Amino acid sequence: MKIQLTKTFIDRLNKLVDFIAEDKPTTARKFKVDILNRINKLNKMYYRNRKSIHFNDDNIRELIFKGFKIIYKVYLKEKKIVIFAILKYEENVS
Repeated sequence: MKIQLTKTFIDRLNKLVDFIAEDKPTTARKFKVDILNRINKLNKMYYRNRKSIHFNDDNIRELIFKGFKIIYKVYLKEKKIVIFAILKYEENVS
């Protein structure tokens, strides 16, 4: 499975990392590396994570990571996973 990060996801992740880096630059870099490593592991076990509570689609999943939800969609025919959102755990998709 190919993993694709949307521009929206990348922009939101970079803003989050920049915010963390204001106080803790080393922690921010580690957070970004760790989150991208977890995302890369999705290519083998993409249905391991729970179905998203925000969508009525079994192919949209949520990876929970350090208080955040990384929301992605599995496209079986195209053999790809599209990562399209990162939200605080309590936050809703808008």
